[in-house]
Amino acid sequence: MSSRTASNVAVLMGGPSRERAVSLSSGRECAAALRSEGYHVTEIDAGPDLPARLVDLNPDVVFNALHGRWGEDGCVQGLLEWMGVPYTHSGVLASSLAMDKERSKEAFRRAGLPVVPSLLAFSRHVSASHVMDPPYVVKPYNEGSSVGIYLVRDGANAPPILADDMPETVMVERFAPGRELTTTVMGDRALAVTDIITDGWYDYDAKYTQGGSRHVVPAQVPAQIHTACLDYAQRAHDALGCRGVSRTDFRWDESRGLDGLVLLEVNTQPGMTPTSLTPEQAAHCGIDFGALCRWMVEDASCDR
Repeated sequence: MSSRTASNVAVLMGGPSRERAVSLSSGRECAAALRSEGYHVTEIDAGPDLPARLVDLNPDVVFNALHGRWGEDGCVQGLLEWMGVPYTHSGVLASSLAMDKERSKEAFRRAGLPVVPSLLAFSRHVSASHVMDPPYVVKPYNEGSSVGIYLVRDGANAPPILADDMPETVMVERFAPGRELTTTVMGDRALAVTDIITDGWYDYDAKYTQGGSRHVVPAQVPAQIHTACLDYAQRAHDALGCRGVSRTDFRWDESRGLDGLVLLEVNTQPGMTPTSLTPEQAAHCGIDFGALCRWMVEDASCDR
């Protein structure tokens, strides 16, 4: 943007997904940061009237702080492309691919990146019998933030009884033991590696509840693993065609060295809450929260 003080930014947040609460928190934090950077900011809780509100507002840029379906899966990106409004984060195709966990894995495999075996199955079949030998994980194939995750441990006699609000089709994925690592990519730069330490499973509460997890950045891992995380994250970002900021999550079984490092998924719209990983990694690299948000606005475009 040629003049930050003259730029009108609409921050999209909330929306109808299961990650609405996280999105509202991310959006408010980003809106406050952008105001401190000199932008004129309007916060929009995205609903059915979103197109009309954008027409009335006519923003220079949309900062997309939506999480989950409709905001992170290519839907709102398609709307913004149609309207010709520059926006942050990844475009239609990359967003759609990243949200579809099985198709994104196919892209990672083609790029030579390590992923664990997985399959898609009907929820009713998953609840009726083991569709994979334990241990395994069951998750929606098109949600994020560890929403609706079931861990079936080694030796489990019975399959998981999935909640009624789980989608008809779910992903069943071989459980990858070890440490939880993550790396943020900012354009063409992988920022850092964080070791996420929890008392148990890194679930929704551990991600977004204050004190639910501890983040060690930079992760205390061998140089080979640190380098591999940075390399894999950038390659995954590029394999999907991501733009702006993304975050790639890993599991690392340190008993197996490099062979124990596997890529779980890419998040095209990482959380921007007070407990979020991406702002921490940016700060570790000397990029404060306001500068991070400003970079995303300046990076915004159509045809992403």
